[in-house]
Amino acid sequence: MANGRFVSYLRVSTQRQGKSGLGIEAQRAAVASYLNGGDWKLISEFVETESGRRDDRPALAEALALCKAHRATLVVAKVDRLARSQGFLSRLLDAGVDVRFCDLPQLEGPTGRFMLQQMMAVAELEAGLISARTKAALQAAKERGQKLGGFRGRAGTADDTARARAVRSAKAQDHAAALAPIVARLDPEGSASLRTVAAALEAEGVPTPSGRGRWTAAAVSRVRDGIRKERELQERRSAAMAGVFA
Repeated sequence: MANGRFVSYLRVSTQRQGKSGLGIEAQRAAVASYLNGGDWKLISEFVETESGRRDDRPALAEALALCKAHRATLVVAKVDRLARSQGFLSRLLDAGVDVRFCDLPQLEGPTGRFMLQQMMAVAELEAGLISARTKAALQAAKERGQKLGGFRGRAGTADDTARARAVRSAKAQDHAAALAPIVARLDPEGSASLRTVAAALEAEGVPTPSGRGRWTAAAVSRVRDGIRKERELQERRSAAMAGVFA
């Protein structure tokens, strides 16, 4: 029987799952079933739409901070809803927050910690196998001539336009993050002109964000803006996680 204060953390991997409730309702039901009976209080619930591979999860950081403030226990429906990385799990265990998993018996002490780390190793292996199978399936589909790719937008409602814009923005942000070390090497002081950086990128044969055409000053400017936004986002996430693990 559950006793004490709890904060629940629910996670899905995609926006579609988050909007439809698929996965979330099942996790919420598992938490409710786990807490049924006993003398307990659910302080808050946090829902996050993020990959289990990512360590920078704002909602989880908030949930852990709230646990520390209330001396509460974090309750998660399943182990793989929390993380698929042993390194991330170790950081959580070192944060000083008690974590309960609805699909596991209560694990305490050194033995419990060891068992949890072994289970996380299995989850990490599973994530790697899923990724490998997905890549193989996509490659096979591509070889069959099937067109691949996500939502590219179409004429339609304002929601369609917003979705298309969000997809383009996310892709641009990812590309800017990938280009950041190259731009830093070519222009370590950040003082070179846009045309100079464009010429250097062109000389090294670095593809443009669109994969077509040549590097221009305008393209470099957009990449620099993306790098700056990504850096600011990472700093905010690092600050949030530092507060949790302090």
